[in-house]
Amino acid sequence: MLRTALRNVLAHKARLVMTVLAVCLGVAFVCGTLVFAESSAAAYRAAASKNFAGIAVTVTPKDPPPGSTTNSDVLDDALVRKLADVPGVTAVRPSVDGSATLDAADGSPLRAGKAWANLAAAYVPNADGKDSRYPLAEGRAPANAGELAVDRGTADAGHLRIGDTVTLATDGPVMTKRLVGIVTTEDTRVTAGGTLALFDKATAQRLFTTPGHYTSIDLAGEASTDQVTALLPADRALATSGAAQAAQQAANVDMMTRGYQKMPKIFAGVALFIGSFLIVNTFTMLVSRRTREIALLRAIGATRRQVVRSVLWEAVLVGLAASAAGFVAGLGIASVLPDLLGTAQDPLPNGPLVIGARPVMAALGVGVGITVLAAWLPSRRAAKIAPIEALRSAEQPPTPTASRVRTALGAILLVAGAGLLVSLTGAKDASDANLQNAMFGCALLVAALITLAPLLAVPVIRLGGRLTGRFGVTGRLARENALRDPRRTAATASVLVISTALVAGLAVIGNSTEQALDRQAASGLTADYVIGSRTTTTAIDPAALKRVAGTPGVKTASAVADSTLFTGGNVRSISGVDPATVDSVMRLDFVSGSSKDLGPGRIALSSSVAREQGVSTGGTVNAHIGPGNDFRPYTVIGVYQDNPIADDALGARSEVQQHSFKPGSVQRILVRTDGGAVSKATEDRLRTATGNSPLVQVKDREELVHEAAGSMGELLTLMYGLLAIGVVISLLGIVNTLAMSVAERTREIGVLRAIGMDRAGIRRMIRLEAVTVAAFGTLLGLVGGLFGAWAVGSLANGAMAQYSLSLPWGTLLLVCLVSLTTGVVAAAVPARRAAALSPLEAVAET
Repeated sequence: MLRTALRNVLAHKARLVMTVLAVCLGVAFVCGTLVFAESSAAAYRAAASKNFAGIAVTVTPKDPPPGSTTNSDVLDDALVRKLADVPGVTAVRPSVDGSATLDAADGSPLRAGKAWANLAAAYVPNADGKDSRYPLAEGRAPANAGELAVDRGTADAGHLRIGDTVTLATDGPVMTKRLVGIVTTEDTRVTAGGTLALFDKATAQRLFTTPGHYTSIDLAGEASTDQVTALLPADRALATSGAAQAAQQAANVDMMTRGYQKMPKIFAGVALFIGSFLIVNTFTMLVSRRTREIALLRAIGATRRQVVRSVLWEAVLVGLAASAAGFVAGLGIASVLPDLLGTAQDPLPNGPLVIGARPVMAALGVGVGITVLAAWLPSRRAAKIAPIEALRSAEQPPTPTASRVRTALGAILLVAGAGLLVSLTGAKDASDANLQNAMFGCALLVAALITLAPLLAVPVIRLGGRLTGRFGVTGRLARENALRDPRRTAATASVLVISTALVAGLAVIGNSTEQALDRQAASGLTADYVIGSRTTTTAIDPAALKRVAGTPGVKTASAVADSTLFTGGNVRSISGVDPATVDSVMRLDFVSGSSKDLGPGRIALSSSVAREQGVSTGGTVNAHIGPGNDFRPYTVIGVYQDNPIADDALGARSEVQQHSFKPGSVQRILVRTDGGAVSKATEDRLRTATGNSPLVQVKDREELVHEAAGSMGELLTLMYGLLAIGVVISLLGIVNTLAMSVAERTREIGVLRAIGMDRAGIRRMIRLEAVTVAAFGTLLGLVGGLFGAWAVGSLANGAMAQYSLSLPWGTLLLVCLVSLTTGVVAAAVPARRAAALSPLEAVAET
């Protein structure tokens, strides 16, 4: 039987190639997305991680005691000399670190979206006059306040050359410096996609600490933290071992980068789900087509177990070959995804492919496990058929019992899924529990549609047959061919059912949410321009506020201080505003209370945060603003409708500034112009007023509304990615089905040719059959997707008052066209093969 399996594999090379392709494609998508997920997460970890190799102890300033503002003057040259004398210390390396964002040569901000990876440091030479951390590749080290060095990656990305004048900002005012050197670095934060700017020591100290002092001191050698701590000023400096820093950093970075694996894993899950259907469908048709062959083996003495074992050996061989090919193809997919998903200015972090155990296990699990399972089920069914009965016909209709079981199971799944989704229409928020129930309900609904698909195929295709019937005899034959085996038609269409349901549902929810965010942002802003820093840890130049207020055409300029609000274990954003002027630049819809009562110890909360905290106007929340751990009770003086301009909470600007990451700073300036005028000239004047700082963005109302809806970008990317996966796998599935169908109907096609049907008619019949199957799957998927979107949309409506169901007709039409085009393209090869059959040879085939 093993030899029989090997001969079966090699005897039908075309069938072998199609089967291997089906399995290979499923494996490639799953492995590729898993490798990409692990590689991108590793690259993000590298981009946010400092390398502590070779560091025994690091000395840093302690948080200042209450009443003090800073401990930045504790690390100086005297302490560096003292630490150099500690027994076991082989090297002392003082550092002055901070952050700087640069403009590229064309004036655009360079990788400004990754402020956390835009590093700045002092070039601190050793006794030999060189800083071993930053070997020079070109030019020389910066020697005064007007000079700068950058790393090779930053220079290449920004098209910067030695001698160029570089515009940059570390915080607030804009600076220009001459590029005098290009260095190399092994700092993973830079090599993984960040930037590096190097200043001379004195300049870096003025920017990031105080003159003559450092931000940290690294010690190499065998020194212990106890030895170092004994030499440090009490309550002013802290010694931490390199191992402890690495462990703490690993925990922090893992939390930061956990979200970067979600989308690739969703792709992997969808690919696994759809790919599994393709593999099962392929092998089901494959074994069904060999029913007579299996019956012949039974007739000459093979037992049921031997027959099943023979098919399983064939599945194992195909699965192993396809797994290896799919794994290699998956690595190719993983290597190109960063370029496809990144941009020139904000690329995904660079890093090598990380091939862990999961992609390898997934390759074997999908390629071999699912293939064997897909072959086992139909082979057992075929082996149970009596040899004489199987030899009579290659097609075995399902038994009445099997049909009743399928109907009952499908009905149960449909009632359970639809019932669960309908029960969510009264939900008031998008809590984790409600989201999980919605996802579970959608999964049950899709499973029900796939289970009931063979039963739905007959009435739906007969109804659609009125359209194909317009093509005459070929159209009627195409309809009857699609109805010949409803199970096979349903299995072929199942991939399109899944992908169409996912895409249609996500498209409706995404479009509805995007429009709701548009309305929310537009209704919450009365200012015509918003000038803002990119993060809460950077600030706008204080002098820029006066320059903006004095810019021609500006009527009002109101400053806003942004920070974080820690409460109830959650991190929220808080905007510090002036109660006297906030109503002139923001349109706040207070459910209760008023912004006029903002002041020290008094804040207002958005509706969603107030609901989450279980408080209302007059209540209190225990919270703290900005860095530190100084929790205190805050009185809630009002609750307002969610507003992206106002963020999650409102506070008095004086209090938020006092506790922000940059005390006394502002992060936004809301601008009203004379007559609400918005023009390119006005925007240019505002940019000039801010010094064209790479840290600052100037956006008008339309751009801000677009940005507020930008959170839908990832959802739309995911949506079209799912559609692409579904289309590619569906394409191969329909090709497989039609190719096997043509092979089964060789004599039938020969008879049609013999009685006068020309080759064009044969091709048209096969194409119409493919379009019929594709249309059936698309229709079923659209029904499921739209129903799921309607039910799940209530969750968004509970969290966002402006949400209402809005159908993206253009996207839905595109989905239909892509699906139908898939059927036409998939039919090309089988149709050409069928038309090329010789009538006499086809009729003579047994």
